[in-house]
Amino acid sequence: MGVSVSASTAIIVAGMFFAFTAFYPVAANGFDRVAEGERDVHERALERQNTAVTIDSATLDTSGNEVLVVNAINEGSVGLVVSDTTLVVDNEYVDVADATTTVDGDGETDLWLGGERLSIEVDGDSLETTVTNDSRVVLVVESGVRDATGVTA
Repeated sequence: MGVSVSASTAIIVAGMFFAFTAFYPVAANGFDRVAEGERDVHERALERQNTAVTIDSATLDTSGNEVLVVNAINEGSVGLVVSDTTLVVDNEYVDVADATTTVDGDGETDLWLGGERLSIEVDGDSLETTVTNDSRVVLVVESGVRDATGVTA
């Protein structure tokens, strides 16, 4: 074997070494991202499974100003954030931040724990649609779990 064969073999081995050192971090990072994504999907599924919300009542108080009062109970084991809750009245989005919210009578908290009652009071004049007995209210929490009911006067 001559010098040229040994030199070309060394160049090929060095090239393979450099190619492997460039490929390994890329493959490891890709694997880590896929594993992290799968873990996030499983965590969201577990959170959704442990979340249960029930609308206890949705009433329209017509004495004086029209006020829609929605009472819901967090029946799951996951604590929820009130400001991340979405209220839809007759296909109209209602910003919960503009409504009066209380959790078990406390209007200062934004944390809605399991077993607690959330009360949302929406001024009827702030809604574009007119709320009637035929209206439908949907409450959606941050994980996508929802409940719906009709409005009673």
